[in-house]
Amino acid sequence: MEFRAQARFMRVSPQKARLVLDLIKGRRVEDALNTLTFTKKRVAATVEKLLRSALDNANYLNSEKGIEVDVDSLYVKRAVANDGPRMKRIRPAPMGRAFRYVRRIAHIEIALAERGKNGEALANVAGAERAPAKVPVKAKASAGVKGKTPAGKNRNKSGKKTAGARS
Repeated sequence: MEFRAQARFMRVSPQKARLVLDLIKGRRVEDALNTLTFTKKRVAATVEKLLRSALDNANYLNSEKGIEVDVDSLYVKRAVANDGPRMKRIRPAPMGRAFRYVRRIAHIEIALAERGKNGEALANVAGAERAPAKVPVKAKASAGVKGKTPAGKNRNKSGKKTAGARS
């Protein structure tokens, strides 16, 4: 089972948020919380709050909905910071000009999953179906036009490149 929490419209650039999220990807929840506690980035407090929210979602489903979850075996399966809308701002510049700059906003999402006794992931999303196996597609054989190759269409009979499509 996968337990998610997301924080939208956070006033931090996604690049800065990804620096913190990369620290906790794949870690157990206890280790991730400990790492976030001692991280000096400003966004670490927000990510810690979000991780606790995902953990509380797992506890809620365990106690209220009757879904069996071993909270001690949860790990951070996915931690993503996507772009949100950008705020365009103007800064005064010399000689009456104006410079535009952008304030970035991030949508942060954390997903926890349960890890088995051997270390393999037991994650499955409720209601999600398996994707059908892909069937290989045969490549079409190119009809060789005299004097033209599929890779470089502008070639003459001797194989040299030409400047344009001349007839």
